[in-house]
Parts: sequence; C-alpha cells; structure tokens
Amino acid sequence: MTDALPPDLPAEMTAIAIPVPGGPEALVPMRRPVPAPGEGEVLVRVEAAGVNRPDVLQRRGHYPPPPGASDIPGLEIAGVVVARGPGAARFAIGARVCGLVAGGGYAQYCTVHESNALPVPDDLDSVSAGAMPETYFTVWTNVFERGRLRPGEWLLVHGGTSGIGTTAIQLATALGSRVIVTAGSDEKCAACIALGADHAVNYRTQDFVTETKKATGRGADVILDMVGGDYIGRNYEAAAVDGRIVQIAFQGPSVAEVDFRRLMLKRLTHTGSTLRSRSVAEKAAIAAALRETVWPLVAAGRCRPIIDSTFPLADAAKAHARMESSAHIGKIVLTCG
Repeated sequence: MTDALPPDLPAEMTAIAIPVPGGPEALVPMRRPVPAPGEGEVLVRVEAAGVNRPDVLQRRGHYPPPPGASDIPGLEIAGVVVARGPGAARFAIGARVCGLVAGGGYAQYCTVHESNALPVPDDLDSVSAGAMPETYFTVWTNVFERGRLRPGEWLLVHGGTSGIGTTAIQLATALGSRVIVTAGSDEKCAACIALGADHAVNYRTQDFVTETKKATGRGADVILDMVGGDYIGRNYEAAAVDGRIVQIAFQGPSVAEVDFRRLMLKRLTHTGSTLRSRSVAEKAAIAAALRETVWPLVAAGRCRPIIDSTFPLADAAKAHARMESSAHIGKIVLTCG
C-alpha cells in the first residue's frame, strides 16, 4: 500500500545541520526538504528526538553517517505517522511510533523503516518515547544477546547514569539480574541505587575492580563498557570466570596494553558491536525481540527512560553542551513543537 503525501504536508522543514564539524555551536538550524518515505518506510512528524554520544562524535567529524543515510544527526525519534511509502502497512496514519534511524532525527520530519519502529504505549509521553530506541536497542543486543546475561547473574555497567546505564539498570533488574555500576559522583551513585542497582562505585574515589569483587564475591558475569583505555585490562580483573565483556564505545583510548593471560585463565569472552551501520533486517530482529520481551515491561511501568532535560529543536547546541558537561543523569531530548 502507498499513501499519497497529505496535501497539508509542507515542502520544507526545520532540521539541524552540521555545515562544519566542531563544538556544539556547529549545530545550525536550517531549512531542508521534507523527506519522502521509501519502500517499507513511514514518514513521522517528529515530536521528540533523543540526543546520544554518537551524535556528538558526528558533530565533531568523527562518526560519519553510513552510505545512504541522512547527514542530519539524530538516531532515535518519536512522533506521529503522517505518510507511508510503498509496501508499508504495519502502522496506520496517525499512529504514535518511536523508531531507530541511521540519521535524520534532529528534524521536524523523519523517515523510518516500519520494521525498525515500535508502537508507543498509550500512557507514554512523546519525550519518553523519543528517549528509548537507541538506548533500548543498544542495551538489548549487547547485554542480553551478545553478553547473554541471565537471571541471577551480575552485570557491571560503566557510566551508570548515562542513557545506556539507566536503561541497563532497569532492564537487568526487571529481568532478574543483579547490577553494579560505576559513576562519577556520590550523587550519581545514589541515583543509580534509586533506580535499582545493587551497588554503585564512585570511580573517582574507589577502585571498581576491588569493589566489584567485594560486592559479587566472584566478579561480574557481564560487563558493559563504553570507556576503553585502561578499563579493558581492569575489566578482565573484575570479571568472573566465564565472564563476558561487551565493548560498545570508547570515551578513552581505543588502544590499550592488556595482559591476555587473565582472559585465558578466566575463559573470558570480549566482544563488541556498533548499531548504526547494521542492516534494516538486523535492526528489525532487535525491534521484534524488544516488542516481545521488553515492551510489556514498559507498558507495565517497570522500565521507563529517565529524562534529564529537554531542549527545543533549535537549541540542539545547548543540548550537546549539556551532554558534554557530563552532569546529566539519564536522557537529553530535543522537542519539536
């Protein structure tokens, strides 16, 4: 089925562009054509778009969009379906959806493949819905699929108050695992405990290897790391026998000197992944798993995104400055009025 574009749809929209890579000020509101949905895609009038670390890397010129993706930053959106491309029949016009996109989220309109979108639970507001896809897709595929976290096991999450961290705490505890996190202040540690973490380590004043072993008695079964650098070797020390370390980013160096004897003696698995460049079909499989296992938890209120702050779309530069301050707890979201 193909729906004609509604007659009241504007030809242009406001979007955030990056004319020249740089600091937050590099994000500039500009007028762009409203995109037309392709095969299997829906066009969404964006109400909210989550802000994520990969957006910061793209703004700096270090994370270009994959071939064929929009050069507009933004990897997750929530809003209302206003048009459907050829073959798209999963969502009706007017349906509230949130979705994972490879780019284009910082705009008033954005296309998303219908298989990479999920319905927004009735009682969930658009800001919360726009904060979910990137972090929920990332946590599910890395912690539960690649990391194979099971009920009763211990998960160590670095950056517990990040969007990824707050999501991992909630999902792991809701599914029966125990959680220890690292964070950069006592206030952030308290926030993690309030979310359900069993233990929180202030990495500025405590050694997470020592504290993880003390809290768990054996080390962490799964470690979710977005730091890299010397954390790689320290993760090997903090891991339990047969532990799994999942690398999803590098806020520190991506090159490290590591003693691999620990990996052999403990029978560790160190894996990693990226999400943005995966195929539509791969992302669709993750979306299907989320809808089956996680969306009932969201609908029941057992897992909800923690919102740190919201900014109007035109103030995307202020949102990035907030993220780079590392003072936030939870997600930063852009709103489109």
